[in-house]
Amino acid sequence: MGNDNINKSKYMTTQCERQKVNFFQKADELLQKKFYKEAAANYLNAILISRDDAKSYFGLGMCYKNTKNYAKAIKYLDKAVQIDENYFDAYYELGICHLLEGIPCGAIKNFVRAVQVNPDNPDAILQLGVSHESCEEYDMALMIYQKLIENSPEFTKAYEHKSSLLMKIGQYKEACLVLNELVKRNPADTNAFAGIGVCLDKLGKRSDAQRYYRRFLQKNPLSNQAQFIKSRLEKLKSLAASKVKKFSVV
Repeated sequence: MGNDNINKSKYMTTQCERQKVNFFQKADELLQKKFYKEAAANYLNAILISRDDAKSYFGLGMCYKNTKNYAKAIKYLDKAVQIDENYFDAYYELGICHLLEGIPCGAIKNFVRAVQVNPDNPDAILQLGVSHESCEEYDMALMIYQKLIENSPEFTKAYEHKSSLLMKIGQYKEACLVLNELVKRNPADTNAFAGIGVCLDKLGKRSDAQRYYRRFLQKNPLSNQAQFIKSRLEKLKSLAASKVKKFSVV
């Protein structure tokens, strides 16, 4: 009789495990197809069978993230890292959700943990810098971007964020240097031409600025920045023409 009970218990456990796996696999497929409501229902079914399934909590959190319910996403992603304290993806997505919810301090905490779990992931380090920037801790953000550039010189996003922040705080000469380095690393990043043009424009080097503006427009005539660049280029041409006219009159 005792063996029958043990065998029955094992059978029930195996059945539950199979059900959980089936719900989880179906939820993952639905999540990939962007059927978030249906995916969430299946992740919940998997969790009802196994309350310590970190991956199901993660998937449920991602469903809520993708429907922009960041508060609920944070709740379930946090549950995932409580179960698995080395769950890199969950820490990373927690950081992103905190940023999207306007809680940069919470983002910092989770990106720090993500970097501790996986110190070689440049995206997590970059987002840590973004989080500090969101807190207006610009020196810390610049330090993180620079360290990332030194350790991962081919990771061009670090150059983009550092140059953007430098421009934001009015350090146009330094931003121009970073953008020039970006162009060397990735000549296809023609958006850098617009940034260099703006920096040179702000520094009063108008003829050089026009050259970079034109290079940008040659490559990106239909971009979102194109109209602003065209207007500024026309303004600089007008200023140069009026200056020549003034000197000719004298």
